[in-house]
Amino acid sequence: MTRAAEAPSRRPAAAGRRWGPRHVVAAGLGVLGILAIVGLRAVTAESGDAPLPDAAQDLITLATSVIIESLPFIVLGIALSILVQVWIPETWLMRILPRNPWGRRAVISLFGMFLPVCECGNVPLARGLVRKGFTVPESMVFLLAAPILNPVTILTTHAAFGFDDGILVARLLGGFLIANVLGWLFSQHPDPESLLTDRFAEECRVDEAAVTRSRGGQTLDLFVRETSILMPALVIGAVVAGAIQVAVPRDVLVALGSDPLFSVLAMMVLAFVISVCSNVDAFFILPFASTFLPGSIVTFLVFGPIIDIKMLALMRTTYSTRTLVQVTVVVGLLSAALGLVVNYVA
Repeated sequence: MTRAAEAPSRRPAAAGRRWGPRHVVAAGLGVLGILAIVGLRAVTAESGDAPLPDAAQDLITLATSVIIESLPFIVLGIALSILVQVWIPETWLMRILPRNPWGRRAVISLFGMFLPVCECGNVPLARGLVRKGFTVPESMVFLLAAPILNPVTILTTHAAFGFDDGILVARLLGGFLIANVLGWLFSQHPDPESLLTDRFAEECRVDEAAVTRSRGGQTLDLFVRETSILMPALVIGAVVAGAIQVAVPRDVLVALGSDPLFSVLAMMVLAFVISVCSNVDAFFILPFASTFLPGSIVTFLVFGPIIDIKMLALMRTTYSTRTLVQVTVVVGLLSAALGLVVNYVA
């Protein structure tokens, strides 16, 4: 593991990359997708003659609602992400950490309150923490807690659910506890450095060109790259959410969602497959709240930001496959337990 004394001072690894044509294309496709869905909804609603089949009309309506509710918060998340990564000095984070391991991990799990980016942006930040001298378990604590314990996620979850059924409180407490339990478990590992991939040091190597770039250049770079990731994800998530609700018979959803155990398992599978950003997942899952038990909604909101297809792919750049399997199992068991407790208590 590269220690702080051996690593040059730098901004997070995300700032070391440059946007290119593929980012512009992805961002453009995402924006066009949003305009197409919202525009189609407006046109079909005004026609009044139901030019589309009922199922297609319902899908478009549901997808549009998700987009309209989520888009402002995605834009806010991008702006805050740029502010933190480019314009706020990173060294102040080091001054507030206690020496006690439990206290140190607890404070690190709250870093998301000051680094309010979704889970995608947290991966390069976690890599940067390791290079700065943080332990591997501490980087995991940050990576798992930050997508949940950050102001954008809290704001969107409250906007979607308020304090109904304790979903917001259970999500925050669950995210904090799961991250710290996992951090403690891996802190007992006899060789924490073996949890990383062999190529991590090379992949995180400082990009000197990025360090010398102006802040304006870094801001543009991050804006394009964040937009290229989040906008297509929003379109896909909105369409899939609408399609599932249209395709799956409501009586199946009601039967599945009313079972304390199967509703939790179903939401874990859904969260893993959908891979929606934590900044907007509350709005994504909101339409399911009327058919699924509160505990299953909490499981989705806790498990999804930590373990999904997209996050595993990103985390594989830093942690070994064996480590990710262990993380997935631990997080899955704890998330399921949390959901069951909420189902039986709420």
